Amino acid sequence: MTILDTNHIDNWHAHVYFDAASRDAAWAFRQEIDRRFGASVQLGRFHERPVGPHPQWSFQIAFTVGCFTELISWLTLNHGALDIFVHPNTGDAVRDHRDSAAWIGRSYDLVLSALSQ
Repeated sequence: MTILDTNHIDNWHAHVYFDAASRDAAWAFRQEIDRRFGASVQLGRFHERPVGPHPQWSFQIAFTVGCFTELISWLTLNHGALDIFVHPNTGDAVRDHRDSAAWIGRSYDLVLSALSQ
């Protein structure tokens, strides 16, 4: 086993998953994240289709290592019925998504082949 220091983490992504039935809840959740965390996070596009390795509709939250505890704690307590995939960004996308990720709510099988393109 290779032990990596946490300084290998450039930043983090959280991907909030939703579908047609939970679209409005996801949009309201996105707005609340923007209101609460503002410039501390970068909100990505609101994808109403699967994108990249994500098998569900989603939007991304990009954030720094320094925001991790506050943001993940808040997401964990407030995600409702939405599922969230969280992963570090270390420069090894496959490992980051496959081996170093965590789920808030239900987990899904990712399309890992999309990461090698």
